[in-house]
Amino acid sequence: MTRPYDLVRELAVALVGTLALVLVLAAVLSSPDVPSVTIQSWAQKQPVDLVTTAAGELAGTTVSAGYGVPYNDGSGSVQSLGPVSPQSWVGVRLPVDPAKEFVLNPLQASSAGNADLTAALSQYNGASDSQRVAWLDAYTKALQDAKEDNGRVVVAGGDYGPLPVMMANLLQIARAGALDGYLLSTGGFYQTDYTRPLLFMGDGTYLSSLASDQHLLGNQWGMMNETGSYPGQTWLWLYTLWYQVPPFNGNANADLMVVITMVVLSAALVVVPFLPVIRSIPRWVPVHRLIWRDYYRGATSAPRPAQPAGGAATPPVPSGR
Repeated sequence: MTRPYDLVRELAVALVGTLALVLVLAAVLSSPDVPSVTIQSWAQKQPVDLVTTAAGELAGTTVSAGYGVPYNDGSGSVQSLGPVSPQSWVGVRLPVDPAKEFVLNPLQASSAGNADLTAALSQYNGASDSQRVAWLDAYTKALQDAKEDNGRVVVAGGDYGPLPVMMANLLQIARAGALDGYLLSTGGFYQTDYTRPLLFMGDGTYLSSLASDQHLLGNQWGMMNETGSYPGQTWLWLYTLWYQVPPFNGNANADLMVVITMVVLSAALVVVPFLPVIRSIPRWVPVHRLIWRDYYRGATSAPRPAQPAGGAATPPVPSGR
């Protein structure tokens, strides 16, 4: 007696069931798809912060302006421990002038056909250093009480020179997404160098506030965290641990100290078999025998091969034809 069996139907049911299970598990357990952070989103959500950051780039008061190698000749973020200073050894490899590359050059590129912006840039570039400093000081103070009005940054009246026109145009091209493309462009076919956009966003407070909300800052064990409440790369705990304890936490040379610490620990791990006392610890504390107890129990209970009267083992005789 035979029973009919529809193989195609069974296969279809199995595939549909598997697909449904995958979709449910993906919705419940997968990592969140957080949208990329761009200068465009920054300009749309926190325009005052973007304009304040741009003014700081012109004034040379941002982190990027005084960062130091590998970007410029500043010394603000150059780390060293005595004579050990890998940053200084490498030198300036990725030259970045924040005032020009983040503000002036993009404005110059977008000034074609814009008479007001062209005149503002001419006035700014033709002014003396002292005059530009006076404009920037006054404008930076006014930005502390700035308001957003329909996508525009409004400040109290004052002598700001051409800065309001320049910043209004910079905000406009940023909101349109053009500033992202300009800072990302390197002249090559593939545009994958995000150094300049990240430096510019890093000088403001928008990017760091997003990182803080997602618990991604260094003092929040950020190297181990995924966005949201999802676990990240837990194998990085040994690296991020040092940033949470003295003397690493709060130290200006913390990155270099952590690198040196991990190099020393890695080297110590490599030479463990050659250290007279350390290599004997497994014999004194045989924890491995507890973990692999099944193996050692079988090794001790297995019968040993018989030995000849002379004590020497008889070598096996190879078989031949």
